Amino acid sequence: MSTRSGVYIVPTNRWYIERTVWLIAGIVLLAATTMAWLVSPLWVLGVVATAWASIAVALTGFCIVGNVLAKFGFEPMLAREGWKPGQPYFMQTDAWFLERRIYLAVGINLTIASGLSLVHSPWWLGFTAFVGGAMVWFAGTGFCIMANGLYWLGAEPRLKPLREPACKTTVDEANPAIA
Repeated sequence: MSTRSGVYIVPTNRWYIERTVWLIAGIVLLAATTMAWLVSPLWVLGVVATAWASIAVALTGFCIVGNVLAKFGFEPMLAREGWKPGQPYFMQTDAWFLERRIYLAVGINLTIASGLSLVHSPWWLGFTAFVGGAMVWFAGTGFCIMANGLYWLGAEPRLKPLREPACKTTVDEANPAIA
């Protein structure tokens, strides 16, 4: 991987399966973290379930939430080649592209932080809350700290940002003196 510069922002012009999954996962993480902090430490199992689902998506491409969203008519942007509405949704797993690495890294980090919150200090829940908030932010704005870190390290994204065509100055044919 070669390093690069710039900012990587995923498309936010519509709600596609992957973007909506990030939003739902972020809300679940924030809710489970809050409940683990305020009610019972065992609520951290909601964080663990989300973490393991994220790892499973990275390894197999299968996403339960993504399949439910597909049934509701959401379209994917990272589906396997040849996917059609009505078929089970599987994310592409042909290469370790940037977005797939995010699913794996998030799952591993959340699993470790959850375990540490149970055996070491409940302050580790601050990290799970940060990840949940970052996922909601990612879904809303298209910007993710981890995605940009991986992008700068050279990971190739599959979600290409929408780019506006460059403005071109043209000669006003009705009044060429303006040009």
